[in-house]
Amino acid sequence: MADINNTQYFNVSTDPETRAKLVLEIVYKAMAEKGYNPVNQIVGYIMSGDPTYITSYKNARSLIMKVERDELVEELLREYIKNESWQQD
Repeated sequence: MADINNTQYFNVSTDPETRAKLVLEIVYKAMAEKGYNPVNQIVGYIMSGDPTYITSYKNARSLIMKVERDELVEELLREYIKNESWQQD
């Protein structure tokens, strides 16, 4: 029988696809709120790896650095293909 006086810990891990999607959404919104062109800035970050392309507003820079850049590219391509209704052969 479990000891009801101790706190149980429950950890839900987020899969890379979901994590990349959420981070991109948060970063995009933070960049837009600060008046930057989010697309240009995110592309600059992905291409160069330089985190200064991303604002630190709302912790966006720290968040995007927690996701591998190739995961960001995969998520962007996955969503592009889905939205363009391409089908895999």
